[in-house]
Amino acid sequence: MVLKTRLYQNTYEFSSVKEVLAKASEAKSGDILAGIAARTKLERIAAKVVLSELTVQDMYENPSVPYEEDAVTRLIQDDIDKNVYESIKGMCLGELREWLLSSSTTGEMMLQTGRGLTSEAIAGVSKLMGNLDLIYAGSKMKITATCNTTIGEDGVLACRLQPNHPVDDRDGIIASALDGLSYGAGDAVLGVNPAIDTVDSTLAVWEVLEELKNRYRIPTQTCVLSHVTTQMEALKKGGRADLCFQSIAGSEKALAAFGVTLPMLKEANEMFLKGGTAKGPNVMYFETGQASELSSNAHFHTDQVTMECRCYGLARHYRPFLVNTVVGFMGPEYIYDAKQLTRAALEDVFNGHLHGLPMGCDVCYTNHMPMDQNDNEALAMLLVNAGCHFMMGVPQGDDIMLMYQSTGFHDLAALREIAKKRPIHEFELWLEKWGFWENGRLGKHAGDFTMLLKG
Repeated sequence: MVLKTRLYQNTYEFSSVKEVLAKASEAKSGDILAGIAARTKLERIAAKVVLSELTVQDMYENPSVPYEEDAVTRLIQDDIDKNVYESIKGMCLGELREWLLSSSTTGEMMLQTGRGLTSEAIAGVSKLMGNLDLIYAGSKMKITATCNTTIGEDGVLACRLQPNHPVDDRDGIIASALDGLSYGAGDAVLGVNPAIDTVDSTLAVWEVLEELKNRYRIPTQTCVLSHVTTQMEALKKGGRADLCFQSIAGSEKALAAFGVTLPMLKEANEMFLKGGTAKGPNVMYFETGQASELSSNAHFHTDQVTMECRCYGLARHYRPFLVNTVVGFMGPEYIYDAKQLTRAALEDVFNGHLHGLPMGCDVCYTNHMPMDQNDNEALAMLLVNAGCHFMMGVPQGDDIMLMYQSTGFHDLAALREIAKKRPIHEFELWLEKWGFWENGRLGKHAGDFTMLLKG
């Protein structure tokens, strides 16, 4: 294994595979903050050259956090399909990149190969790709998952309806939800971030969402994004919900900062399969975001793309219905501007897809980032072409509880129409019944949620 190269009469030598991965990353303010980013463009290019010549086996044998020290590493490596791995372990990442981008390589072939790749290998190949490469390769992979309905079918762009409220007010949540439904939002999930993370508040919001779903016979899923332990306790008390949510991270130490362990996730998955209201078999909803490990000092001097990939390696163990990269929520300390945000979102969707995950993206930014809604909309268009499974539907694209900017109901409707995408099939039929959708676009009653009240 060679960790050095020569460019323009200069020799660039790296101390470890981890350093090569970090220096090969496109510029991110989080990696700069951590002191692990390439110092010059030439050093970044040199790292990419070295990375391209490393093999799948090199990545397997050099995890970012040692196998003996980290439960996430053990989970990722133990889940690898050893037969697939043995057949590709001698392939250089540069060769892997060319194979993934070949027009003769199908999405099914890519997904099969992904089962033999560690998260470090997937992160590594993404660092050798340009933005268009990530879009092209990511769009080839078809990944489906089923909770009550199925996400990921051909021609579908789904939406998580996010009717958050600053005090979890019942009427406020219902008003936002009905408004979003009338614009075609909500086929991925009706999902509320609670203002208060308690068992009682979780039960109360679960009740609101289940009441909405059942009263109007909406073919979708429900979820309250409280802590996994809160949801487990609420389920024990007789609560009803389809999906179990948790934010996850790429190391055992970072998970601990979230108050989460792998046995806890296993128990939650089993509880919701047995006691939740979903048909299944996919009942988990995970959210991630580049550099969450750095924010808890649990990144082990690993770059944020690789750590994010390790989140996906963890997620695939539980066969989730949804994985959502909340790409801009961490703020400019970790992803500085629109250019870095665009890169991160495209990396996340491609990397998640190669892990075999149904990837969504909260195309979002905080108000202290140097970007605006035009940047957000441009990124959303790129992600539609990258095969992103779902995005957010937030009233006016402005979350009044979490205080950040995202995509609104109108944005999703426009994206679907421009890209010739549709909602999940059963949900589309439901929209047509109420006059909210017609002939592949918003219908005559779109935006008029009083139709539901009249019904």
